[in-house]
Amino acid sequence: MTIGPAMAKKPKAANLYYQGPASDHFDGRRFFNPNGKTPAGYSALLKWQLGKRRTKWPASWPSPFAAAKPEPQINGGGLRVTMVGHASLLIQTAGLNILTDPVWSARVSPLSFAGPKRVNPPGIALGDLPPIDLVLVSHNHYDHLDLATLRRLHAAYDPLVITPLGNDAIIRGRVPDMRVCTGDWGDRFELDGVAIHLEPAHHWSARGTKDRRMALWSGFVVETSAGKIYFAGDTGFHDGINYRHVAEKHGGVRLAILPIGAYEPRWFMAPHHQNPDEAVRAMLLCNAAFAAGCHWGTFHLTNEPIEEPRAKLLEALDAHDVSREKFRAMVAGEVWDIPLEEKRPLPAG
Repeated sequence: MTIGPAMAKKPKAANLYYQGPASDHFDGRRFFNPNGKTPAGYSALLKWQLGKRRTKWPASWPSPFAAAKPEPQINGGGLRVTMVGHASLLIQTAGLNILTDPVWSARVSPLSFAGPKRVNPPGIALGDLPPIDLVLVSHNHYDHLDLATLRRLHAAYDPLVITPLGNDAIIRGRVPDMRVCTGDWGDRFELDGVAIHLEPAHHWSARGTKDRRMALWSGFVVETSAGKIYFAGDTGFHDGINYRHVAEKHGGVRLAILPIGAYEPRWFMAPHHQNPDEAVRAMLLCNAAFAAGCHWGTFHLTNEPIEEPRAKLLEALDAHDVSREKFRAMVAGEVWDIPLEEKRPLPAG
């Protein structure tokens, strides 16, 4: 039988953001998690949305801390982190000012009038930021890659952005002159004597319905004279594989910035969002002296109550015999001067 034009199979659309050779986490069109899971399909998404109702969050959940006004820079062996909100933190060390996944917008959505809305203001007013040298963008979800914020940061500070493959196309579509370096897992960049390593995370990406997994996701290890800082980005626990990798490659870190929220319901979220108990296990596996909990208490994304991640984190710290002083669930405006790094044995297994 001859197949006519109407019956012919349509060719797959090309990757919208990146063209490159296939690898152990890229099939030539889409990225994936090696030996891991891809995100659930739309039927599972619909099942979640129509299932158990989300716990109601307050319209406003003020932080106990006033908005911070950071110093211009921190030098020597100092390491200071200030929570802006969600996965946005200001890291100050080695004379550099670094932002992770900066979001100052009121909503994390493709729409300015709908979608998850902040329940507390940013912990630093954008105009009170010190000069920003470096921005780390872990992936392209709207609660992590906020183009409106990047445009404002570019106009004010012209920072360097480091992000995994494909995200440069999205950023330059809105901010054409932004300085962006993109890399694959395992790549290394340098800025003013600081090394930035892109490391694997277990997650996914999309800005809409037609670009799922067309840009890569990652964590970062920032190697400074004051110690190593690990920003895990957005990630599922993935049997601890990526955390063991960080410990084996980097020998431990002074500070790990780890997600602790957006984890319910587990049947849907577990592959890509770790819960507080997994975050404590992650801290131990990556051999971190201290950890800052993020990705909670700012945007209502999933089913758990707003304060549950912090309560569950404290329970997990006690259960794993980790001091509560070593792992903080940080809230907007909170400033933490990380103590000097302790010598720690590498984890067994």
